[in-house]
Amino acid sequence: MNQNPFASTHSLDTNPFDDPAPQASADAARLDQLRQREQDLERRERELATKTDNLRRTGRNNWPPFFPLIFHSIKDEIPDASQALITRLYQLWLVLFVTLILNMVACILILIAGSRDGGRDTGASIGYVFVISITSFLLWYRPIYNGYMKEQALYYYFYFFFGGFHLLFSVYMIIGVPSTGSAGLIQMIQMYAQHHWVAAVFCTVATVGWTVQGVGNAWYYRAIYAHHNAAGHTMEKAKTELASHGAKAYFTRG
Repeated sequence: MNQNPFASTHSLDTNPFDDPAPQASADAARLDQLRQREQDLERRERELATKTDNLRRTGRNNWPPFFPLIFHSIKDEIPDASQALITRLYQLWLVLFVTLILNMVACILILIAGSRDGGRDTGASIGYVFVISITSFLLWYRPIYNGYMKEQALYYYFYFFFGGFHLLFSVYMIIGVPSTGSAGLIQMIQMYAQHHWVAAVFCTVATVGWTVQGVGNAWYYRAIYAHHNAAGHTMEKAKTELASHGAKAYFTRG
């Protein structure tokens, strides 16, 4: 039996302009909703990525905690492999800051004990609290923090220069020459010899603090120098970076 090639399998009674079946309409609506949700999720992910990038570049100032001036976050800014080293350096800076305060208290006690040079020691030690704490953070801690964050030679050379001066200053403070603002070894021995026990104890604690942060910084100075050589940083590279970015790069994070 021959079939009519012009015959249609659809009923002639079917109106091609009728609405699609209810099930097909529901499926299409669900697909549209899914597409809309996917687009919303992608948009939110892009916004979150942008915010995260902006935070990393210009993040909220969070340090020092009592009066935030800069953004400081070892976990967010330093590569995982270097976080332990930078954390130790930050802890050594905190030891330095506490030592400066203890050194000042010890010098005040030396003055009270009747030392001939007590006035000069006290004045110098008060100046150290403000000057050394700020300059040490800006001139050797922050450069090496930026050095490991950006891996640029310029920051390493800043650190080596000012970090070297800090090591010499630490030796100077450990010795404790009278009238220099240091409550180090010489001052400590004098206070014990004169039976000024409270001053002697504070001098001892200050001397231990100077020694701990000095030895610790010397140890990490060597480790950082080895890393610097392994990374292939050179003075020529540092000069190129300085010429390219200018002094502004020293203080910025991005």
